[in-house]
Amino acid sequence: MMLDVMRAAWSGTLLKVENLVVEYGAGSKTVHAVSDVSLEVARGETLGLVGESGCGKSTLGRAILQLRRATSGRVLFDGEELTAMKGEALRRMRRRAQLIFQDPIASLNPRRRIGDIVAEPLVISGVKDAREREAQVSEVLSAVGLDPALVMGRLPHEFSGGQCQRVSIARALVLKPEFIVCDEPVSALDVSIRAQILNLLEEMKARYGLTLLFIAHDLAVVKAVSDRVAVMYLGRLCEVGQSAQLFARPAHPYTALLLEAIPVPDPDVRPAERVPAGEPPSPIAPPSGCRFRTRCPRADQQCREEIPQLRLVAPGQHVACHHPLA
Repeated sequence: MMLDVMRAAWSGTLLKVENLVVEYGAGSKTVHAVSDVSLEVARGETLGLVGESGCGKSTLGRAILQLRRATSGRVLFDGEELTAMKGEALRRMRRRAQLIFQDPIASLNPRRRIGDIVAEPLVISGVKDAREREAQVSEVLSAVGLDPALVMGRLPHEFSGGQCQRVSIARALVLKPEFIVCDEPVSALDVSIRAQILNLLEEMKARYGLTLLFIAHDLAVVKAVSDRVAVMYLGRLCEVGQSAQLFARPAHPYTALLLEAIPVPDPDVRPAERVPAGEPPSPIAPPSGCRFRTRCPRADQQCREEIPQLRLVAPGQHVACHHPLA
């Protein structure tokens, strides 16, 4: 239902996620990490995915790339269903879709030199000519602002966090993919380095014609890079909309609370005192109806009994709330 409405707003869709569910065992219990999530990403678009830690953002990104298999639902990439792919077909698809990991240092093998780390995707994809691999590695390292002659023979521990993230971006780009999942690519970096990496991602997006799913919990960062934003809470989508519109007029109470938490660099502006009540529920035993109802001041009996579905509340803006703000 929601997908039909969104199709009218976006053409040239590259990625479709339909009713995706990801659950996994925790002893004798089940963790409901992602619950019935549907979204689309257009070619050349950057979709920001935000929410509190533990809401299922990274799990959703990995499930899209089939690094974690979904319990149910479908993922279609350029019309091909990834959830049904296995073996060589899945390996070929992964040349077109890559991942930038959250921790830039931990994602690099400490025993391998940078040139070998960046060249590994080429080796796996079957590029046998060593000179060709070296040329492509040099090209992509230069593109991310690193001197190939200085870095290819060195080990990851010899670099800063920002430099390691540039190496991670180079590794994701070396196969010239169409789609990249950026899993909190700046959360482990100093504030002074974040702007450099964000600018680099924007430059690489324009240079290589990339489509990005940008996962983060920092809304200020998401606002700077995203065309549209999807807000996630406890495994479900709360709101999806154009970045400028969502930040100016949030329709979901949870989105509004997240926006109020963004710090303002002005000593005369007092920080917002309104915060969600209580602690987030456990994904092992999520609340009935609306999952945000236990912390929402607008919750009523309908919120307890009915799961809200994403619906259009303004052009290009969808919200899953029985009592939206807009």
